[in-house]
Amino acid sequence: MIYVGLGLICLALGTVGAFVPILPTVPFYLATAFFFGRSSERLDKWFKQTDLYKKHLESFVMKKGMLLKTKIMILVSVTVVMGFGFYMMKHVLGGRIILAIVWLAHVVYFIFGVKTIPEVKPENNCSSNRND
Repeated sequence: MIYVGLGLICLALGTVGAFVPILPTVPFYLATAFFFGRSSERLDKWFKQTDLYKKHLESFVMKKGMLLKTKIMILVSVTVVMGFGFYMMKHVLGGRIILAIVWLAHVVYFIFGVKTIPEVKPENNCSSNRND
């Protein structure tokens, strides 16, 4: 029941994050998949069939990579959130240092640790069938 509850909380936060650029979506959906996978086969199957999962996580889970656009969106939202925290900790040097290290770890992970997969563009058959 704890995993179900945590999965539902992460699902709600991830869904809000899909519409609010400050709140990250992908980390919450990853946590949702983890918690649902540990708690209920039915919830796990349901979540993996949703458009939310397919749009934000399927490429990462199946191909172990993300589209460049997705990686940029994640890094921008993490930078905005952590930048706000960094600003609010203007008198707490230790907190700023920890936040900077965590932010740097995110950047390094997404640049070097997560493979960038090419975006599949629909083929335009009209131009490929022309005889010049």
